[in-house]
Amino acid sequence: QVQLVESGGGLVQPGGSLRLSCAVSISTFTIWRIDTMAWYRQAPGQQRELVAAISRGGTPNYTDSVKGRFSISRDNDKNTVNLEMNSLKPEDTAVYYCNADLRSSRGVQVRHWGQGTQVTVSS
Repeated sequence: QVQLVESGGGLVQPGGSLRLSCAVSISTFTIWRIDTMAWYRQAPGQQRELVAAISRGGTPNYTDSVKGRFSISRDNDKNTVNLEMNSLKPEDTAVYYCNADLRSSRGVQVRHWGQGTQVTVSS
């Protein structure tokens, strides 16, 4: 049983900032290691796209449209991943989804998704 819960979405004016957080809750006897964590987003009528990803070791990757504006980070002790969003633009408006890739000690790999949190950038 694995759950991902996002928080921090909301309405912000262009140029503003928001901080998204995602908490991963694991309630199984299996020992899971959280590998890559990521944030995706999906705007109305659009495909879901990768926004940012971060390896377990902390190496980040960003889609070109958010480079220099967004920052992804993680806390492996708390099983959380965050997305600091600055200089927000209307085109950033979307539902943002947290994603986590988990690996068990036996090598089983599972991808889990959060329920999503709405980010609206509008004046």
